[in-house]
Amino acid sequence: MLRRVLYGLIALALFLAVLVTATVGWRPLLGPRARELTSRTFEVSETRLARGRYLVRNVTGCLGCHSDVDTGRGVPTEREMTGAGKAMTPEGLPWLVAPNLTPDAETGIGTWSDDVLARAIREGIGHDGRALFPMMPYQLYRQMSDEDLASIIVYLRSLPPVRNALPATVVPFPPGPLINVIPEPLDAPVAAPDLRDPIRRGEYLVAMGSCIDCHTPMNDFGERIEGLEFSGGFVLQDGAGQVASSNLTPDPSGIPYYTEELFVDTMRTGRVVARQLNDIMPWWGYRGMTDDDLRAIFAYVRTLPPVRHRVDNTLEPTLCVLCGLEHGAGEDNVPGGG
Repeated sequence: MLRRVLYGLIALALFLAVLVTATVGWRPLLGPRARELTSRTFEVSETRLARGRYLVRNVTGCLGCHSDVDTGRGVPTEREMTGAGKAMTPEGLPWLVAPNLTPDAETGIGTWSDDVLARAIREGIGHDGRALFPMMPYQLYRQMSDEDLASIIVYLRSLPPVRNALPATVVPFPPGPLINVIPEPLDAPVAAPDLRDPIRRGEYLVAMGSCIDCHTPMNDFGERIEGLEFSGGFVLQDGAGQVASSNLTPDPSGIPYYTEELFVDTMRTGRVVARQLNDIMPWWGYRGMTDDDLRAIFAYVRTLPPVRHRVDNTLEPTLCVLCGLEHGAGEDNVPGGG
């Protein structure tokens, strides 16, 4: 009998080992993949400072997540706490903390090496070796060029240091250990794309702005729903309430009526003609982008596959069978486009 029990336990252990290996793998237990840190540093130059300021303030939205905000509008407050981090309580994630990005030696990045920052930004490994929660869009930033990465880090080190002690992020179970499977080491250099091509330039900027994250509905596991990329419906929350993102595709339920002129004007003013955009859409940062960059983004958006997914924030939220979320005009969406 004891022998049978022992054989049974061995068989069960082998079955569980095979099951884990074939599904989530052992990373949730072993921790994330991470390359060894190097001693590389990024030389400071006026060109890098200017490029870094442009990317941080007008393209990537770093300060939108890593700054205290006007809770009534979701806009970063331009004051002494800019870049000093915050808990994501208004976003409904009180356990998630965006760290202090100012060069304060005790509570910020002052003692972190350039490669610690580089690894966090593009590979999702925090200064303490943990996997970063993927609300930090390091999977998109993997395509960030080495030079743009250097420029961002040089600019962050130029911010006024702010002492702002914050608690560490503690991701609850079950996503806590599961996010260990996401980070991947990046060992090869990353060159800039051919920015002379407006569509490729726009694609690069859209990735840097993490547009797909806000404008694509996600399932219960935080994964983008395949086939609904850029079609809106993702429900965003701040101190002012909830709002669903818009469909950016050229489908009739999206923005086929946008012209290049209207798109640029919308990014500059935060208005679509007479309609005011919700400030949770960071137009207030994007308005500082150059005309060429905004036109390139529009050129890329026009190439997106059309996706029928009606989203209307003027209507009461109803269940959408396409994305499984509740948003305005949700009940109008029927599988198959009917």
